[in-house]
Amino acid sequence: MTLRLTGAERGCAQARDVVRRTLDDWGLAHRTVDALTVVTELLANAVLHARGDGDIWLRLSLRRPGHLVCAVIDPSDSPPVYPHTSDPFDEHGRGLRIIEALSEHWGWTRRPPAGKTVWAMLRTDEPDVP
Repeated sequence: MTLRLTGAERGCAQARDVVRRTLDDWGLAHRTVDALTVVTELLANAVLHARGDGDIWLRLSLRRPGHLVCAVIDPSDSPPVYPHTSDPFDEHGRGLRIIEALSEHWGWTRRPPAGKTVWAMLRTDEPDVP
């Protein structure tokens, strides 16, 4: 599933709706909360750093046995920066920490001639119930 975002606020709301519907269609409704959180953080970073320089795309795909990949493509060449701050009152800088906590793996790749894809891989199996 691929979606081109149209405008930051409206596009992010549209992306969240598409994530909900797609995961429900794929039988992965139990992963919706984590996927929505990851996608929201990826999109917020893209909107913040791309600053209207071009299109932002969301891509959801199933890879490997048991993995959902949430990817956001943006026109910025700047790599994602993992914050070194530990101040709990900082307004920014928690997005990649949240993505790291909820995903099995995350990373980024350059997109020639410009831009990048930032992605996170989430397990799709049922969560352990205590």
